[in-house]
Amino acid sequence: MRPYSVGGIILIVLGVLALSIHSITYFSHEQVAGPLGFFAWDVSRPHTIFFNPIAGLAAIVIGLVLAMTPRRQAAI
Repeated sequence: MRPYSVGGIILIVLGVLALSIHSITYFSHEQVAGPLGFFAWDVSRPHTIFFNPIAGLAAIVIGLVLAMTPRRQAAI
């Protein structure tokens, strides 16, 4: 396969994933000191990453363009 078409297929797959998954949430754990100072609690805080649907559409379009480009002719 051509390198451009492999990159195009990867972009198409990533674009479809970006359109189907709208956000990813992960938790970070940290210890917080209590009111008296010698107690500590584990607190998990959520962090959410949102994916823009326009980025997914752009990845699909660019991937299609890369996958459909014809092979260059070899110089004689």
